[in-house]
Amino acid sequence: MHETDERRLIEGAQRDPGRFAEVYEANFARVYAYVARRVPRREEAEDVTAEVFQQALAGLGQFEWQGTPFIAWLLGIAAHLVAKRWKGAVAKEEVPVDELELAANEGHVEQQTLFAQLIERLPEDQRRVIEARFFGQRGIREIAKDMGRSEGAIKQLQFRALETLRDQIGNRHE
Repeated sequence: MHETDERRLIEGAQRDPGRFAEVYEANFARVYAYVARRVPRREEAEDVTAEVFQQALAGLGQFEWQGTPFIAWLLGIAAHLVAKRWKGAVAKEEVPVDELELAANEGHVEQQTLFAQLIERLPEDQRRVIEARFFGQRGIREIAKDMGRSEGAIKQLQFRALETLRDQIGNRHE
């Protein structure tokens, strides 16, 4: 969507909240994909995505164009909500490994250090997949091509690595 079309859509929804459905339709897939990569369960991704759009609708009147795409604002809301859930999980001593990227990017020094140490202990192929996937934000297909492996093999390496990391983190809290 071009910036002028997007801006027209948002401004229309600001004047008439009934048009927010168009905003939702235009942005749902990207918001859901962003959230789904950062939470452990589909149901949680659906809940967080719904909350993103609820907050967006509630705050739409205060949104002002500053030269960045509207999706950036939505993803900012999503990042905040994911971080809030992640902090709640940490308080319960449940560290979701799927939040590696969040911990790496949000200045949680202790978690960064722990994750870095645990990732270094992974077998080479698993470590490469985790680093590319969570820190490099690369897709399965791209990683498979770079590593000369099938997409299924990359998914399996990622699964094994995440399971290993979950187990290691769980053992640290026992």
